[in-house]
Amino acid sequence: MKVLALNCSPRKNWNTAKLLKSALKGAESAGAEVEYIDLYGLNFTGCRSCMLCKRKDVERCRCYWKDDLSPVIDKVFSSDVLFIGSPIYLGRPTSQYFAFMERLHFTSLSYDDYSSYFKGKVDVGMFLTMNATEKFYEQLYKKEFEDYANEFRMLNGDVSLYPVFNTLQVKDYTKFDMSGFNEEVKKDVHEEKFPIDLENAFNMGVSLSK
Repeated sequence: MKVLALNCSPRKNWNTAKLLKSALKGAESAGAEVEYIDLYGLNFTGCRSCMLCKRKDVERCRCYWKDDLSPVIDKVFSSDVLFIGSPIYLGRPTSQYFAFMERLHFTSLSYDDYSSYFKGKVDVGMFLTMNATEKFYEQLYKKEFEDYANEFRMLNGDVSLYPVFNTLQVKDYTKFDMSGFNEEVKKDVHEEKFPIDLENAFNMGVSLSK
């Protein structure tokens, strides 16, 4: 069992990263071979429209642009489980998330009949971390974010979405102009809920790796 985790946050050891690493610990405890990648540590862009993946004489489901992301796309298609996580910026996942998704989808998309070239199966666990409260999420974000998760159904596996609400942004709010947030409330939520989120991420890692 091969399990890959992609962190689409620029922060390498904060909320999103911690959830992904907890999921990998769960997968590892179930005997899986695991790998973790920070996408913001790589050099890549979105699709360059080179059309090499659509040539008649090439292997399908591969990106032929020579940068740091192409080998990652190979790893996704050869995995059994993909964990992917992103914070929410301006109501959407990060730019690196979208650049990755653009490349992943285009490499597997047939321009003959718009079907998918990918015939394997990769189960997906998706974590989205946000400042929004659960109530705000339910009212304004839920449908859109579920649509983001459902884009991974092109990998032919089960897709699980785990949103994390009202996350802690910084350790000390007094150092920043962030008076729109209540530091005490943020810290209370973090201390009460985030350990539960980490445990749930671990359990998701176990369950998807069996």
